[in-house]
Amino acid sequence: MTIKLLAIGKTDSPELQQLISLYEKRLKHYINFNLVLVPDLKKTKNLSEQQQKEKEGELILKQLAPTDVLVLLDENGKQYNSIEFSAYLQKKMNSGIKQLVFVIGGPYGFSESVYKMAMGKISLSKMTFSHQMVRLFMVEQLYRAFTILKNEPYHHR
Repeated sequence: MTIKLLAIGKTDSPELQQLISLYEKRLKHYINFNLVLVPDLKKTKNLSEQQQKEKEGELILKQLAPTDVLVLLDENGKQYNSIEFSAYLQKKMNSGIKQLVFVIGGPYGFSESVYKMAMGKISLSKMTFSHQMVRLFMVEQLYRAFTILKNEPYHHR
């Protein structure tokens, strides 16, 4: 299985990018992992929130293959602790999925067409985080999940 993390826009902070890269590199020891950045929309001042969601949604859907399993990082999604999340990933791997795609949406969330394609929603917290921080949290949680599955000491119980 491959895991792809799709995110809108690039990370402004070099410090954050450095940490994201660190966990990306670590994660690749366990699974094929790709972080794909969908370019920010240009000239959004004249777009409504809905129009911006629609345009971002089109860009997100273009990144998907027909067999991909799409999971949205969404404030209304299911919350897991780290052990539960590792079990969730193991279940997905056991099911024979070719590619599992997690998506971090833009500032206004997802379009209806993206919600319709999604096979699940996950929330990292009841708190709201910047989209850039969510990237770091997600790659770290993916890494943590694989260390749990491999019974490695990174995650202390």
